[in-house]
Amino acid sequence: QVQLVESGGGLVQPGGSLRLSCAASGIVFRVYTMEWFRQAPGKQRELVAQIGGGGRPSYADSVKDRFTISRDNATNTVSLQMNSLKPEDTAVYYCKAVHQSGNYNYWGQGTQVTVSS
Repeated sequence: QVQLVESGGGLVQPGGSLRLSCAASGIVFRVYTMEWFRQAPGKQRELVAQIGGGGRPSYADSVKDRFTISRDNATNTVSLQMNSLKPEDTAVYYCKAVHQSGNYNYWGQGTQVTVSS
């Protein structure tokens, strides 16, 4: 059974930092591209960052230079370090695993991030 379990969300003041983690089980982690999405109320889900099995990251323009995605293939985890947080970063953040073939993908249940003073 495939499971993606996110953790690390919460309430933070503008300018603060949070680190999200996603623990994967039931998949051969190294052959999956791992992605972080977010969905704010009333908005479409958007891709925030992704990292391939080899570790090459890419980011949405809105988070570039503030967020860092990383993965540990030994522990089957992907993390998202979020710095200089803004109120517009408030959303539910989801972890997604996409098989290198493109034929399989899995989602986590999401974790709430709220940036507010």
